Amino acid sequence: MQFRTLVRLLGGLLLAACAAPAPRVAKRAPATGAERVLVVINTRSAASDSVGRYYAKRRGIDPSHIVRLALPLDDEIGDIAFQTALAAPVRAAIEALPVRIDFIVLTTGVPIRVARKNGYSVDAMLAGMHLAIPPMVGLDSLWLARYRNPYYNAEGPFASDRYGIYLVTRLDCGRVADCLALVDRSIAARPAPGPFYFDAMPPRRGTDGYATMNLRLYRAAFRLGQRGVGVQIDTTASFVAPPVAVMGYVSWGSNDSHFDSTAYHAVRFLPGALAETFVSTSARTFGPVKGGQSRIADLIAQGVTGVKGYVSEPFTLALANPDILFDRYVRGATLAESFYAASYMVLWKDLVIGDPLCAPYAMFQEPSFAP
Repeated sequence: MQFRTLVRLLGGLLLAACAAPAPRVAKRAPATGAERVLVVINTRSAASDSVGRYYAKRRGIDPSHIVRLALPLDDEIGDIAFQTALAAPVRAAIEALPVRIDFIVLTTGVPIRVARKNGYSVDAMLAGMHLAIPPMVGLDSLWLARYRNPYYNAEGPFASDRYGIYLVTRLDCGRVADCLALVDRSIAARPAPGPFYFDAMPPRRGTDGYATMNLRLYRAAFRLGQRGVGVQIDTTASFVAPPVAVMGYVSWGSNDSHFDSTAYHAVRFLPGALAETFVSTSARTFGPVKGGQSRIADLIAQGVTGVKGYVSEPFTLALANPDILFDRYVRGATLAESFYAASYMVLWKDLVIGDPLCAPYAMFQEPSFAP
């Protein structure tokens, strides 16, 4: 009980230090996608600098939208350092700009986790830095009854001044070349009619988190099929790889009792493809590892354009709902909008990889997602 109280107190102090009133100066609406973005580079990382400059050049992002910070070269950043060296200058940079910022893009080399091995994600804490709510501690049913991501299940385009958060994504990877390829694939993305591939478990009884997420895979396949999109769902106990490159992919990764590492590493993607794996620590690090759960770093190297992961145990309630994720994407939402609309939690363990502006289906978007 004492440890739980201490963690709760630290979470409250972290939020109090990061939270600030919304900018007082009225912002003009962004005229282009590039104007919606703020890029964060770690000056102590040559990789971060290379990736940030490459992304800004390819997307035509003005230098005034690039923030250069001296940050630790570790996966973790301490509470105080997060507050003073990262959150505060990012907030100041946003407030200094005359245009509304919707997306924050972090680059490889920026820490991924706050304070401790089982801590919150840097991305999630930045996303909700203006929210006057505490981060959840453990699996707290009272917190879940009161709070959620304000953009969860949204049906229209995102604007930070409307929802009170930012959509934070990052360009992270195991090798710099993989990060640069994330940018190239985003720009090369086209509205392919599929295929989307879901490797589900056989139907499960009950209402626990595993059964719920598995059912959502079935619903996602049905919903995409109704839209005339090519979709395949494997319902056998085997862990299999799609035979061709896909536009969307979800599996249980190493949480599948029949997980096959060879099959996992055989998945290939079309430019613009999104993915989610129901794995607790899939984004625990982007550096070298030995053993442990399957990682999204491998899917990035294998050609995915956008993917969601978790820096520490998030519980199944934090996983991206594939029913919402792919529905929004094929209706014209951006990569960032699709992942955040599909994600219930805020100020938590989530991390989204990819260029937030990627939107290959925008030319076919429904009125609700028109800019």
